Amino acid sequence: MVLMSSAAAQGRHMGKKLYVGNLPFNATDEALQGIFAQVGTVQSAKIITDRDTGRSKGFGFVEMSTDQEAADAIQKFNGADYGGRNMTVAEARPMAPREDRGGRGGGGGGRRW
Repeated sequence: MVLMSSAAAQGRHMGKKLYVGNLPFNATDEALQGIFAQVGTVQSAKIITDRDTGRSKGFGFVEMSTDQEAADAIQKFNGADYGGRNMTVAEARPMAPREDRGGRGGGGGGRRW
């Protein structure tokens, strides 16, 4: 039995969620939404920020309402200038699994002898 991903089964289905990179650090969710609205209906636009400082990490995600609008956005905005930087726009990929970072608190305590 051969298993195929849903994208492969559909003949390389284009995703509606886009990765947008190389953004200026002063970019906002609203500005990102306004830019991508030029090619269609934006379902969501989110700039990723640092959890501790709240500062932009320089990338975000935009979800378009149709696959065609997503393809149009990639065509129009990938490499386009935004705030003096050339945006990178591509189909978003699923987040890679992260290694367990522990989260169990500090070390020390154990006696070694």
